[in-house]
Order: sequence, then structure tokens, then C-alpha cells
Amino acid sequence: QVHQKDVLDHIVELHKKHQIVGGIDDFEWQKQLRCYWSDEERLCRVQIADVSFVYCWEYLGCKERLVVTPLTDRCYITLTQACGMFFGGAPAGPAGTGKTETVKDLGRALGKYVVVFNCSDQMRYTDTAKIY
Repeated sequence: QVHQKDVLDHIVELHKKHQIVGGIDDFEWQKQLRCYWSDEERLCRVQIADVSFVYCWEYLGCKERLVVTPLTDRCYITLTQACGMFFGGAPAGPAGTGKTETVKDLGRALGKYVVVFNCSDQMRYTDTAKIY
């Protein structure tokens, strides 16, 4: 992907300028969404910063990936940190800025099934029960 190439180029440039000295402990690397296979646990882990999730293997089809920007990276970090502390996240902002697509793409990266529905004042608790 283009974003992964750009991130790697950025990290290499910072390393050449001696601005990255921590290796894999440096935040420039830690803030990237990474996948690791654990032979002991026989499962895949998705890690970002200091939070690790078990990949859920939900088949989501062959979909186009979201164009990842630095803002998308910051949203990923914020949402995964919140989920790592057993909280949730509710991205806010103007319509059409990619909030829903960012959450769906993060769910896809974690192998989780994501359900999106728009709430209104006519919505009742029985409507959410129909989803599950």
C-alpha cells in the first residue's frame, strides 16, 4: 500500500537524521498498526502502541481499503487506546469527513464485524435487538 511505503520512508528518513534512536520502542514505529503471529498461543495479534488485540478472523469480503492519512492514524491510536481500556469511542465532526469509514476500516483491520446504524428519536431498544 502507498501509506505503508510512505510510513517506512518517513521512518528511514528519521533514522538517517538520528531522530529515531529507540528502534522498535520508538513511537514512530509503535503508533503503526502491526500484526504479529504468536506460535505459543497459535493466534494472530494486532498491536498499536501498547495495546494488543486478538485478530478475530471475521470474513468481511474483499473490500477496498480506506485511504489512510495522518488523521486516520491518530483516530486509530485514539480508538484502540480507548478499547484497550474497555471504553468506546465516538468520532465526532462534520458530515462526510470519513468518521464511519474510519471505524469500519479499523474493525476490518482487527477482523471484527462492525454494524453501522444511524440513530434517530424514533429508534427504540427493540430496533437494536433486531441487529443482533
